[in-house]
Amino acid sequence: MEYKVKQMSNLRRFIIPEVVFGQGSRFLTGKFCSNFDVNKVLIVTDKGIIDKFWFKEICSSIEDSDIQFTVFSDVFPNPRDFQVMNGVKAYNENKCEAIVAVGGGSPMDCAKGIGIVAMNQGHILDYEGVNQIEKPLPPMIFIPSTAGTSSDVSQFTIISDTTRKVKIAIISKIIIPDVALIDPETTETKGRFLTACTGMDALVHAMEAYVSIANSKLTDVHALEAIKYIFRDLPELLKNPDNKQLREKIMYASMEAGFAFSNAILGAVHAMAHSLGGLMDLPHGLCNSLLLEHVIGANYVAVPNRYKTIASEIGVDYVGKDREYPKQKLIEKTIDLRISVGIDTNLSKVGVNEELIPRLAEFAHNDACLLTNPRKLTVEELGELYVQAL
Repeated sequence: MEYKVKQMSNLRRFIIPEVVFGQGSRFLTGKFCSNFDVNKVLIVTDKGIIDKFWFKEICSSIEDSDIQFTVFSDVFPNPRDFQVMNGVKAYNENKCEAIVAVGGGSPMDCAKGIGIVAMNQGHILDYEGVNQIEKPLPPMIFIPSTAGTSSDVSQFTIISDTTRKVKIAIISKIIIPDVALIDPETTETKGRFLTACTGMDALVHAMEAYVSIANSKLTDVHALEAIKYIFRDLPELLKNPDNKQLREKIMYASMEAGFAFSNAILGAVHAMAHSLGGLMDLPHGLCNSLLLEHVIGANYVAVPNRYKTIASEIGVDYVGKDREYPKQKLIEKTIDLRISVGIDTNLSKVGVNEELIPRLAEFAHNDACLLTNPRKLTVEELGELYVQAL
């Protein structure tokens, strides 16, 4: 008997790496390197990590598997294009065959850039945009040390173009790491401000994925779960930084948010944050935090039911209330969360002035993340949102 497949709308794919989540997963680094049958790996990290006890344990795990390694740690926050190219040189000169990225979003994004150029040649800026990469990357094992960026599970890498002073987005399933070893213990040595910024980054990942025009049932479940965890547990973690259970919950939320946004993509908050962070060299999570409430206000009219669901998930009861109530309460709770984790500032206080806004808005309008925003925003409308955030 012949069966006909019924027409299905909104076809979606869902891609993630092999993930090992939990305390102690970092000790599996050497085993996974062995699985790829490589002789030497490039460890990409930053100078703030190489003295951490858990980084030394990762190195020992690789050594115990009789695999050589070299460390490339010349990575700044908001990784620069020239740092990627220096990393490519280190990879080639040391005849490496795989990459192990250890750290926050900066080392992980830099590692992806190194892998892209090592296999595809040229310059990292040649690959800006969506699906511009042809050849597969070398084996990639990622170990995140922050709960927020989710570069370890995503098809994104963000690199600073130092000539134009803007962050570029490179998006391709080819750059999803092969393995993510997500160990909450690696986050125990990060400070309060970084914990707050990366946690808010994870929240924006989840919220933008949920309202993205590329959302699906596959991404929605992860996005909503992450949102609930972060609203509930991030302020508590900052009050109790030694609480391992809270730290694990936020790491888990970050992972779930990563699953969601890697497949549903993002929106205007990230497009604007990339422009802002590239020009001003500000922490990415801080930029997202200061823009989120304003973008919710602008996007709400396009997908009110989606935002109402988010509001409901974080405890807003809008039954019997007027139409504007869920929007107002969602924005209010978002602001309350930001302030409760210590991000009580605005764009003016971090150095932005009105003269910069036309440039910021133009770069944001050209960012790939804007393609999946639920509402089409003009350059002028993006500029107005920056003004609101001053």
